[in-house]
Amino acid sequence: MLMRMYVRYCENRGWGIKLIDSQPDPEAGIKSATLLIEGEYAYGYLKVERGVHRLVRISPYNANGKRQTSFASVDVVPELPEDFTVDIDEKDLRVDTYRSSGAGGQHVNKTDSAIRITHLPTGIVVTCQNERSQLQNKNYAMRMLYSKLYAIAVQEHKDKISDITGDHSQITWGSQIRNYFLHPYTLVKDARTGFEISNANAVLDGDLDGFINAALNEGIQ
Repeated sequence: MLMRMYVRYCENRGWGIKLIDSQPDPEAGIKSATLLIEGEYAYGYLKVERGVHRLVRISPYNANGKRQTSFASVDVVPELPEDFTVDIDEKDLRVDTYRSSGAGGQHVNKTDSAIRITHLPTGIVVTCQNERSQLQNKNYAMRMLYSKLYAIAVQEHKDKISDITGDHSQITWGSQIRNYFLHPYTLVKDARTGFEISNANAVLDGDLDGFINAALNEGIQ
């Protein structure tokens, strides 16, 4: 639902969208996804969406029709130039390969081309399965890792990684930046600014301008 919401928002702004990686959940839906958004001021707007998002609804996966609460974490990092690198010790990386699971042509599922890179000192994990070759996926995953480490480096006055990751470090109740209520009433409310919209369906269809503008006006980074 969140991925669809952000895709709709970006489409409305005329930004380019590319699916880099998507992992299905064992039960239903999507466990995680990585999108590349290209457009004027895309990072400047979307960076305020970083954090935990809480959804309350009657779950279609609950046979008893009970109200359920779920959480999802959103991270936003800037894409760096292709020639930008960060000094990383190879011993600090664990590189795993696995079979691509998404659509993409006849090459998919024939080779272990998907890449997962774990930066051991920070625990940062990046994955890519969108490109045709293992080398292309590894190069793109490394670029994502550079971006995440760079985002940490520019805030090096922070003394702990947990300080830098901020609101989305704990995906639990009380840590969310925004609540989406679909039952027993409809309301989307931002926990940081207090901005709210009763038309939850419009928000889930990509109407995020009010929330993003309110956060930017309050100087939320």
